Amino acid sequence: MEHIAAVLLIVGCSNSLEQCRELPAPVTVFETMGECSAERPFAVGDLGQAEPRIFSRCLPVDPALEDDYNEIVWNVKADGTFEASVEISNMVVAANGSRSAQRPARQE
Repeated sequence: MEHIAAVLLIVGCSNSLEQCRELPAPVTVFETMGECSAERPFAVGDLGQAEPRIFSRCLPVDPALEDDYNEIVWNVKADGTFEASVEISNMVVAANGSRSAQRPARQE
């Protein structure tokens, strides 16, 4: 049985960051963070110009709790800060946020 150690989240937004949506990644779950990190630039590149601004993040997942995760929560703030977390029943178990003020968010 494979265990999940990371989840790839890709979000596309308008230039103003007022409208954002999750974008489909070819692969969304990985056995290691390294695999996710290696795949992330290719997954973002495959989306081409799906949205003017694209944010992506590999979120760590504890393999012992993988069946308990029930939600990925994300937010893109007006200042370009991208926050994302994997949650279990409204309890944050992993979070990662960063600030990206310009379009090169694709290169994170």
